[in-house]
Amino acid sequence: MTEKRRYSSALRGEQTELARTRILTAAGALFLDRGYLGTTLAAIATEAGVSVQTVYNVIGGKPAVLKAVYDVALAGDDEPIPMVDRPVYQAIGAATDPRQCLLLYASLARQISERTTPLIRMARAQAATGDRDLTEYLKTLDAELEFGCHYMAGRLAEKFGLRTGLDTDTAADQLWSINGSDLAHRLVNERGWTWDQYETWLGNTLTDLLIGQADSDSGGDRLQ
Repeated sequence: MTEKRRYSSALRGEQTELARTRILTAAGALFLDRGYLGTTLAAIATEAGVSVQTVYNVIGGKPAVLKAVYDVALAGDDEPIPMVDRPVYQAIGAATDPRQCLLLYASLARQISERTTPLIRMARAQAATGDRDLTEYLKTLDAELEFGCHYMAGRLAEKFGLRTGLDTDTAADQLWSINGSDLAHRLVNERGWTWDQYETWLGNTLTDLLIGQADSDSGGDRLQ
């Protein structure tokens, strides 16, 4: 490949990434303002300053745009790095006692809830109309949360051991039941908690539920 072709290819790549960022920024704002059902690809394209065909070429149809907006909010940036490879996950995995591990996990859950709760609540509200795209979207999010909770419960069980009498599946169910946007919304937006209060409560509650106070006080003694 010649230097000119390399330059052209790099330039096209930069232009594509710029278009993608503009499309997702525009789409995110429109979804929250008008809802998914009230937002068209034409409106997204106009707001982003691109053509509708560019939206299709760079991301896809409206369901793909919604999922991409969520994925960026979930990650907190536009870097295509798997969540398990990110520093925050590495810190959770490197934690030397179960309480520290769950407090870090609660911090991550808080960050995710802050970024994604408005979008998820919009989707759940409008999915009540029976819209197929939103129904499938929410199924995907629920499956991702379930997988993440089972993964975390398994790591806790393997590295620290769970509270006496608690099996991994039940621990995953308990994680799933309180580590979601609905509960975060109720406590923060309806009951007036700060996000700091929510994070502290979540970390302490998860420790009590999954490890138990006496076990968490023993710290790293339970490491295998």
